[in-house]
Amino acid sequence: MRAAAVLVNPRLFLYNPPMRKNITILDSTLRDGEQGEGLAFTVSDKIKITRLLDALGVHYIEGGWPGANPKTDEYFKLVKKEKLKNAQITAFTSTCRPGHAAKADANLQNAAAAGTPVVTVFGKTWDLHVTDALKIPLKENLRLIEDTVRFLKSHKKEVFFDAEHFFDAYKHNPEYALNALLTAQDAGADLLVLCDTNGGTLPQEVARITGELKARTAAPLGIHTHNDAETAVASALAAVQAGAGHVQGTINGYGERCGNANLCSIIPSLQLKMGCRVLSAKKLTELTQTAHHIAEIANLPPHNQAAYVGHSAFAHKAGVHVSAIQKNPATYEHIVPELVGNKQRVLISELSGVSNLIYKAKTMDIDLTKEDPAARQILQKIKELEHLGYHFEEGEASLELILKRMLGRHQPLFELISFHVTNEKFAGRQMLVEATVKLKVKGQEIHTVADGNGPVSALGRALRKALAADYPAVQNISLSDYRVRVLDGASGTEARVRVIIESRGQHRTWGTVGVSTDIIEASWHALVDSIEYGLLK
Repeated sequence: MRAAAVLVNPRLFLYNPPMRKNITILDSTLRDGEQGEGLAFTVSDKIKITRLLDALGVHYIEGGWPGANPKTDEYFKLVKKEKLKNAQITAFTSTCRPGHAAKADANLQNAAAAGTPVVTVFGKTWDLHVTDALKIPLKENLRLIEDTVRFLKSHKKEVFFDAEHFFDAYKHNPEYALNALLTAQDAGADLLVLCDTNGGTLPQEVARITGELKARTAAPLGIHTHNDAETAVASALAAVQAGAGHVQGTINGYGERCGNANLCSIIPSLQLKMGCRVLSAKKLTELTQTAHHIAEIANLPPHNQAAYVGHSAFAHKAGVHVSAIQKNPATYEHIVPELVGNKQRVLISELSGVSNLIYKAKTMDIDLTKEDPAARQILQKIKELEHLGYHFEEGEASLELILKRMLGRHQPLFELISFHVTNEKFAGRQMLVEATVKLKVKGQEIHTVADGNGPVSALGRALRKALAADYPAVQNISLSDYRVRVLDGASGTEARVRVIIESRGQHRTWGTVGVSTDIIEASWHALVDSIEYGLLK
């Protein structure tokens, strides 16, 4: 039966494998992730992200280094008031200072006083770092590890020992690296985390070394990888395959340099491909939304091509591909997108075939078949527009209006008579921008004037003002994003430009597109489509 099912749909065994073992996840977005360039969370941001991660079902949330700064201390104070259902908050610190006892170390006292049930402590395992960075005897470093772990255990903490630079350490001096791990284990560490701190260890090396350590240690093993060689996710999966039962990483792969292992790729790969229990099936469907929400809090655009959760992760453009997925999605999709809360998308472009158009029309509740002569006429029109510079992947509302216009299913809500935009600049004063719009609405000529902080702003205000009496819902439509791209830069100031406008209504957002050699005209076309689409919906 299993063999027959695989022949019908190769994805069946991928997302329904026999469950083999439980894997715990530690999310370090608030600590390691925040070290990424351009990232800075407020205390409020950190609390919001904590709630999102807890709701997702993450097991541990690393909140930062107690005592490092007032913001982190405020976070640990406030997070105690949160009624978390799934996650345990984890503090982060280092082994005690050389020549000092752990009980007298300020960092460890802060970690113990943070009130978290778990403390992650990192220590040196690479003899190079001990002798050249700390400049202490190798034996003294082992004392630091032992004293630190025992001190934290005496405070009833669950202790994770992060073996910093472990893979480099093991390759350079395996005996000492192992000795450092065993020292932490014998002192009572609950988990030994193998860290690829420089991010340059390849997956096959991670698998080999993790397997060797699994046979020589008694404590559970974890993995913490960085992405400097673009292998952090692969290395984390290899470590689990070799025996690790705990994975650390960040949402969207945030982190210093090239980032940390991306949990948004690791979690579904573990669960859907490797048969590991990580999250419940229901929680897994919230992964895409969580990734995008945290990106919004971070004030960073989500990566469209991100595996599993990216906007383009299940987007199809080639006509042959679209024709195939209409027969069986498994032909070009490795999992069912909805399993991770994503969805299948079909793009329309000059690469499209009729299959793309039919699929897209269906999503817009437009009846269109391959046999309809209008289908190929519409497709030809779309290809001509794309050749001129139109781009419908971010302007799907404009595409829907084109389909309806060519099929005779849409009449314009208004007709442009003229518009005029003026810019005035006086010395020592701000630029003054004013737009005049003349429209014919329901047989009546309407003339309005409005100002704005730019020509597009002024045109949008004048247009909404002209339509407000007949279409009051226009006041619920606002411009939320505006992007311009020069399409043929070699033409200089005569270049054609493409304008993408994202608009927002009460319950949805949509994108429209306009193209012209005049940026104001291109903006007007995108703006008109935006208003018409918003009113129709």
